[in-house]
Amino acid sequence: MVLSSLDYHHTPVLLTETLAGLQPRPGGWYIDGTVGGGGHAAAILEATAPDGRLLGIDCDPAALAAAAARLAPYGERVTLVRGSFREIGRLAHEAGFVQVQGVLLDLGVSSYQLDTPERGFSFQASAPLDMRLDPDAPMTAANLVNDLPERDLADLIFRYSEERSSRRIARAIVEARQRRPITTTDELAEIVSRALGGRRGRIHPATRTFQALRIAVNDELTSLDAALPQIVELLVVGGRMAIITFHSLEDRIVKQFMRAEAQAGHLRLITRKPVEASSEEQRINPRSRSAKLRVAERA
Repeated sequence: MVLSSLDYHHTPVLLTETLAGLQPRPGGWYIDGTVGGGGHAAAILEATAPDGRLLGIDCDPAALAAAAARLAPYGERVTLVRGSFREIGRLAHEAGFVQVQGVLLDLGVSSYQLDTPERGFSFQASAPLDMRLDPDAPMTAANLVNDLPERDLADLIFRYSEERSSRRIARAIVEARQRRPITTTDELAEIVSRALGGRRGRIHPATRTFQALRIAVNDELTSLDAALPQIVELLVVGGRMAIITFHSLEDRIVKQFMRAEAQAGHLRLITRKPVEASSEEQRINPRSRSAKLRVAERA
């Protein structure tokens, strides 16, 4: 489903910090591998005026439609393509972005995606159990929940969310699906909540399980692993990569990759520790609380 740009809401996190890390300059060529609604991209285009160029990539057609509307004033300085950042090297070369001054990945799910019930990312409303960032991808969360063997389901939940009660949750899911298929977000959230004794803390009991399923459906960690070395190859000497993550598994991959590349002499670390949102940004945009930014420069 493609909505108008007015329907696509996403506040770019760590915007000031990202610009400080990337240091976009007039005339430079930049890639936003997760362009979303175009918030970060617009700021980069402003900083690179009058002749900087930007390639925006996203697998979600609703995001690209919103980005196209938001970035229309920048005309031919913008190129938008649909695709996954896991193929950023190929997509960049096809668009003529062979050597660039900066690359950004913002790995968070957008507010639009979270708040649009039919996308199935949230359990705040009853919706189809979907969770695909790319609505044309073949596998949904419902496929995993209803088809995976119990042990595989438990392993998936633990691997992608570090949920210590993953085996209890998987057992409850399998028992429930034997009665009838699990097809909606609220059904799954209730099953997980009951399996965990309905505990109520700062986060909903099903939060980790939903995170794990979303990561698996979209193959997020494998995509990140694949993208990072391609990004290094795209950067000119002195070019910078800025990666924003939202959970520890992603941040660990980025941290370890950047450190290894720095030891090999390919990168120079700009941020020794991740940059986090200020208390003011967290107050205004609570979804920025878990954001972490790491920046490195091509050596």
